[in-house]
Amino acid sequence: MSDDFHATRIEEMQRLVVSLEAKNERLAQALSQVRGQLVKVQSQLLEVNRPPLTMAVFVSADVPLRQIEAIVNGRRMRLAVAPDLDLYSLSYGQWVRVDDKMVAVAADGFSRSGSIVSILELVGDDRVLVAGEAGQEHLLMLAGPLRHGNLRLGDALMVDLRSGIALEKIVRSDVEQLLTPETPDTTYDDIGGLDAQIRQVRDAIELPFSHPELYREYGLRPPKGILLYGPPGSGKTLIAKAVANSLSGRTSGVKTYFLSIKGPELLNKFVGETERHIRAIFARARSLAAGNIPVVIFFDEMEALFRTRGTGISSDVETMIVPQLLAEMDGVEALDNVIIIGASNRADMIDPAVLRPGRLDVRIRVDRPDRAGARDIFLKHLNTDVPLRDDEISVGMTLGQALGNMIDQALDVLFREDETTALFDVVLASGRTKRIHLGDIVSGAMIAGIVERAKKHAIKESLTGGGYGLSAKHLLAGVKEEMGESIELAVSSSPDDWARTIGLREEIASIVALEA
Repeated sequence: MSDDFHATRIEEMQRLVVSLEAKNERLAQALSQVRGQLVKVQSQLLEVNRPPLTMAVFVSADVPLRQIEAIVNGRRMRLAVAPDLDLYSLSYGQWVRVDDKMVAVAADGFSRSGSIVSILELVGDDRVLVAGEAGQEHLLMLAGPLRHGNLRLGDALMVDLRSGIALEKIVRSDVEQLLTPETPDTTYDDIGGLDAQIRQVRDAIELPFSHPELYREYGLRPPKGILLYGPPGSGKTLIAKAVANSLSGRTSGVKTYFLSIKGPELLNKFVGETERHIRAIFARARSLAAGNIPVVIFFDEMEALFRTRGTGISSDVETMIVPQLLAEMDGVEALDNVIIIGASNRADMIDPAVLRPGRLDVRIRVDRPDRAGARDIFLKHLNTDVPLRDDEISVGMTLGQALGNMIDQALDVLFREDETTALFDVVLASGRTKRIHLGDIVSGAMIAGIVERAKKHAIKESLTGGGYGLSAKHLLAGVKEEMGESIELAVSSSPDDWARTIGLREEIASIVALEA
């Protein structure tokens, strides 16, 4: 054979070798992949066939012995611990994973579900007395994250009743909003036309705080609460805030807590929810008062919440609310620093049991202002800092005198009883007709509204080049607008409800609009 033939065969053999080497390499890669898959499958089979891990609740650790105490399926047990589990990282109430040999092998988180209860009392640093459904009480241990002193009476907790552990504080926005205490900045000087009522309130509430020793000597107990009643807008809420502010000044500068509760906000259609809110309110008050800090609980629109039972005007829900309030009010008796103030436009609708002596002891009517009282209220909203029109200030007249003249012009209209101030006629139950004038429904809120409207008119006029400053014309325009709104409100309301709400003591049958 020729050399060319041999060379050709050698080249063919070399190519074949290279091809076989490539095939072998691909086969080795395939075998390696298969081997890896087999190992993975074997590992998965082992995991599937492995006994399930039990979850236990950690209680305590014995570091020298490498053991823990835990609750397993409701039973308290002592377990061995795997070498890689850090005992110092465990916290009371935390989940711990336990294998089939009952060895704690890994730490987990905390339970995120359970029953909801309310705190009745804090017992030491690590226990809490709570109330569950139907008022059932439980003494529970606090989980580690809760042992930081940030719990208060009335707080909601998520708990595991089976293990007896409180796990998490639940912030319920509806309750928390109600329980947020404030320190009012309203003073008695901010209230106009109610000097007599203020004196009554101060005698009833502030005297016991100022002279407790005299009350003890004479065997008197401070009133538990007062009721401020009268037509809307007359200043009941302002008085309550001023009380809280005044008490702050009489208690060595310590701020008084003011819990403002509106009746309609507290009502809840779900059974037991309103009663729970009431318990939470009084629990928070007791907690705050325990620090020797005065606490004022203010129930606004009280008639919406504590209506007379058994008359057909109260709902099934409300008949359960009144006993809860009575129980809480009676429970406040031992506390010297809690005052209950109720405000109502319809005191006749409040359950008599709430108003009896020993509960809301003092009842003060906050009525509509007379002319002198109305002038005082005007001066609370208008002072010499408000710019006046130049033509309102005569030669030799001070700003205060000019402002007084403008107010007197507004008062002349407000309290005038003629056709210009007649609102409508009311037909009384007796058949007699009575004409209602603007002066019959004047209130502090109305006067504040008149002043606000007048200031807006002055601003608009100055922006359009009509002149700068407040004038009597602007005040009279505010009076006219308030008069128009009062007529519209009366005609669109139930006659009897409207009459009682604005403070008319006579029962009326209907409202008759005046002919234009």
